[in-house]
Order: sequence, then C-alpha cells, then structure tokens
Amino acid sequence: MSVTSEKPARSRRLLFLLPLLLFLALSAVFLMQLFSGKDSSLVPSALIGRSAPQTDLPPLEGMNLPGLSSAAFSGRVTLVNVWGSWCLPCRQEHPLLMQLATDERVVIAGLNYKDKPENARRFLGDLGNPYDAIGVDQNGRAAIDWGVYGVPETFLVGPDGTIRYKHVGPFTPESIRSDLMPEIEKALAARPAG
Repeated sequence: MSVTSEKPARSRRLLFLLPLLLFLALSAVFLMQLFSGKDSSLVPSALIGRSAPQTDLPPLEGMNLPGLSSAAFSGRVTLVNVWGSWCLPCRQEHPLLMQLATDERVVIAGLNYKDKPENARRFLGDLGNPYDAIGVDQNGRAAIDWGVYGVPETFLVGPDGTIRYKHVGPFTPESIRSDLMPEIEKALAARPAG
C-alpha cells in the first residue's frame, strides 16, 4: 500500500468519526446540565426589584370579575399567574392555586394567555376559579412586557408595585412551601400597616 492511498483512507475514517465525536460531546454537555441539580424553574428576571409593567387587560367575558390592571396592585400583595386552558402544566398546578386562594392576605390575578374565552371559562368551571381578577392577553403583548418565557409563570408583586419573585413552570407543593411562601411573608412584612 502506498503512502498516498493511506491519506484518503485516514480522512474517510476521520470524517466517519467526527459526527460520532460531536454527538458524544453534546451528550456530555446535556447530561452535565441534567444532573447539575440546578432548578430549571429559577430563571433570572430583569424585572425583579422593578415596578410591574403597566398592564390594563380586559376581563374574561362571562366571569363577572375585573380585568388585570396595574392599579389593582397598589397596597396589596398580588400573585400574577400566567395561564391558558390549553396548557397541561397549568392544569397540573391549578389545585395548588386553589389552595393559595384561601389565603386572604394575597390577591391572585390571572393573565389568560392567548386563549379562547369559552375554553378559559370551561377550564375554570371544571377546576374552580382561584382568581380575584382575570385579564385576557389575546395577542400575547402583555406577556412580552412581563418577560414571560412560557406558561405557566407566576410573579409576586409587592404592595409597592415591585416584582419580588418569579416562578417559571408549574408550582409544586415543595416550591410553594420553600420558595413562594417565604417571599409572600417578606412582601407582607414590607406592607405598611393600615
């Protein structure tokens, strides 16, 4: 075998192994991320510590509740939950929102994202309504203003109108107990007496 015929054979083997090596490298990166123990629901938000976006959304027809308005946040601890009837994780977290709704210290406002009104009403009719107000974000513009990555997402707005906490994805009993409730207690402690 000549030296010149060895080079093309070696190049072909390298070309064959390159996709395999690339796949193995990417797999290693994904596995490291998967087993890193990082909570994927903790997505940093540039809005934390800043005033909640000015929001004025119309109410969900047929629910006899107000729409979502920034003015309603003033002086109250408010949980703004972004949801849609088409969202399976929203259905999963809904019983936990129903439990949170029994805490009269906190107002729960829903931002109904890109949903059909009849589907949203059916969802709440089937599972119950934890919301004190529901604003309809038909075109998704308000969700963009809030920096929403996906649905469900929940923001805790303090009595001064600032965003204090953000949770991405559905709540779990553990995330409510260890993350949300301490933030609610801090927000309540910051509320002026009266």
